[in-house]
Order: sequence, then C-alpha cells, then structure tokens
Amino acid sequence: MAISDLKLPQGVTPHEYRTPVLLAEGLANDVAEQLRTAISARGEATLVVSGGRSPVAFFQNLAKQGLDWSKVTITLADERWVPVEHADSNAGLLKKHLLQGPAAKARFLSLYSAAVNLDGAAEQADRLLAELPAIDVLVLGMGDDGHTASLFPNSPNLAEALKPDGTRRCWPMLAPSVPHQRLTMSRALLASARYTVLSIAGDSKLHTLSEALAGDDVAGMPIRAFLQPTLEIYWCP
Repeated sequence: MAISDLKLPQGVTPHEYRTPVLLAEGLANDVAEQLRTAISARGEATLVVSGGRSPVAFFQNLAKQGLDWSKVTITLADERWVPVEHADSNAGLLKKHLLQGPAAKARFLSLYSAAVNLDGAAEQADRLLAELPAIDVLVLGMGDDGHTASLFPNSPNLAEALKPDGTRRCWPMLAPSVPHQRLTMSRALLASARYTVLSIAGDSKLHTLSEALAGDDVAGMPIRAFLQPTLEIYWCP
C-alpha cells in the first residue's frame, strides 16, 4: 500500500518519499520555507512540533536551515510531565536536536513546569500559551491507536480537549499504555495553525490512517479531527 492508494479528503495533499532520510530533508525544507514566508509577512513566525523519537532527523535537518531564528517562536504540541533532564522529555529532545547552532536563537516556550500536580502544570501551561503568537506551522505525528499530540482515546478530559470551540489551550492527559502523565494542546488551539503537517512512516501508520479515514468518531481516533482540507501528509515506507 502507498499513500496514493488512500481516498484522502479533497484538499489534503500527500507527499511520498522513498526513505525516512529523504522525508526528513523534504519536510525540513518545506517547513523552513513556510517560516520564512511568515517572517517576511509579519516579522515573526511560530512553529509547533510534536515530540517522540520519530521526528529527530527532521529536527536535525531543520536546525541547518538558513532563516532568522531569532524571529521564530517554537513550542510543543504536547509534553510528558517530566523534567527537561529526563530521557523522555520532549523539551530535552528539542534542546538536543533542534535548538542547536543558529537555531538556538529561537524563543522556546516549554509546557513543563514543576507544579504540585499534573492539573496545576496544565493550568500553568495554559497561561503560558496565552502568550503564543498565531501558529504558522504545526507538525503532528500519529500513534497506531489514532492519537495525535497527547489526545489519547479513552483518556480523561479527552471530550473537553476535543471541543472544536474550546477556549482552554492546554489539558492534562493520561496515555493508557505508557507511564508518564501528559500535557497537550487542545484541538481548538492546534486547529488554528495556518499550515498543518502530519508526518508518518511505515505501513502500520498507513493502515491506521486508512482506518481513521473510514470513520468519523473523533474520540475513537483523535487524528480524525485534523484530516481536513489543507492538511499536508508526509509519508515514507
């Protein structure tokens, strides 16, 4: 199966690459171009990315792109509620692989705070995100269960976090199969991005995407909330 075999909604653009290396390079080039366009138009740009191990090569390629990083704000679509020094911290991942060299001049907003509990951390992150400029580029991933960001099926708060017109920016979340508590941007905030990318690799993710396209239960597979016209899907085997 290839992404061209899927019945994508009208307006959704697929980008197919032969290898993960080529995908990382192509995605970095395209994201950088979008950021340059935003800087040219408004004097600043905002990038929201997803964590995990999959985007490391993309981060490394993006860090090498020539643009005025001092005019870029970067934050995360979601975060594990662990200190930056923890091996599973998405902020730590960004600091190691993206916020290096010239890209270190970017302004980084971390969702993590050492609050008393997860609810308190989410409230602090919600206030922080009130300072976030309009999102120019959003790069999402997707799990085999159809989650994106940390919008997990069957997680407490999911229904509230998935409201298209919700006013809260950040929600506490629980991932059903992994130990760490999570913080995630709301659907409403994520959907406000001007340019949204879904980056996936492998046949299993393609099958998950096919399943998501075949139904409309957003709570069952939260990625469905973002399978809208203007979405750019980057895939490689």
